[in-house]
Amino acid sequence: MGADPVAGPPAAAGGPGIVYYSSRSGNTQRFVARLGLPALRIPIRAGEPMPAPARPYVLICPTYADGAGNGAVPKQVIRFLNDPARRALLCGVVGSGNRNFGTLYAISGDIIARKCNVPLLCKFELAGFETDIARLRAGLEKLGNAPCSTMP
Repeated sequence: MGADPVAGPPAAAGGPGIVYYSSRSGNTQRFVARLGLPALRIPIRAGEPMPAPARPYVLICPTYADGAGNGAVPKQVIRFLNDPARRALLCGVVGSGNRNFGTLYAISGDIIARKCNVPLLCKFELAGFETDIARLRAGLEKLGNAPCSTMP
């Protein structure tokens, strides 16, 4: 996987990569930068090329929903996952959101996990806290070389 300019040192060989979507608010991008791992960003604009992960990855996705939960998964993330080759490498998802939205908090992670049959690894609020960063790093280390459930 190529590294995003905000990413730090390479991940452990064989461990999952990171693919993420972040809106103009930049909350998810700040979270990913603090992880310090190579990451590919799904573009905000529809006309830009999608990243092409070369190995299994974890998707980090914020939630954007109306009061009924509609539109929770950003259209660009849906477009990214609609490609079978990209979707086949997905091995887990992390949802983010704002706790003010109650039951809809980080629901994009739940939706993607269910539709793609991968585990929801964790959820974090806005740009996350240091405990969220530590928890996700530990989870990624545990995933290590474990095969993805979506891999043939």
